[in-house]
Amino acid sequence: MDLSSLLDPTSTAVLTMELQRGVVGDLAALSDLRDAAALVSMPANAGRICASARSAGATVVHCTAEFRPDRKGSATNARILGASQKLNGDRLDRGQPGTELIPQLGADAGDLVVPRTHGLTPFVATELDQLLRNCGIRTVVAVGNSINIGILGLVLAAVDLGYQVVVPNDAVVGVPVEYGESVMENTISLLATVVPTDDVVDAWS
Repeated sequence: MDLSSLLDPTSTAVLTMELQRGVVGDLAALSDLRDAAALVSMPANAGRICASARSAGATVVHCTAEFRPDRKGSATNARILGASQKLNGDRLDRGQPGTELIPQLGADAGDLVVPRTHGLTPFVATELDQLLRNCGIRTVVAVGNSINIGILGLVLAAVDLGYQVVVPNDAVVGVPVEYGESVMENTISLLATVVPTDDVVDAWS
């Protein structure tokens, strides 16, 4: 299948993964992730993809993390969840500026937002899958952070649910950057179509 057919805007959605001010923006608690994202121009490339998707008529969905201040309903059953809770403090509490999307995405009123208050990935026990199916989506384009866990989990879940997956390799990032590149080459390339941002934008131009 050629990329233009795969990215048919009537059946394609861009999924942004935790591209929030408190994760990878000006309020980020983890500077290593923020700096890695800037190094590979991930926020700017993600923004280009979202803008192109909207212009072509594709769906844009922002998969975000936000929590109750009392953390009711959220678990710390993995080391990263416990560490993240301590590091972030109240940055990602519902209503805090840290939950806002980074400005590079140019958020639009037509975009969908699917917040989660638990876990590490956007498909499990959220409404994401049903919303995509209701919109007739068959292909998802994954952008954001991080390749270490969030993007990898998104891709695995999407494939298991029957979606075609495209991952622009310069619109995602891992920490360290070299580790993310290794995961892209050795794992994600076996699950998804991996292309540069320019190819996605060209397909929708």
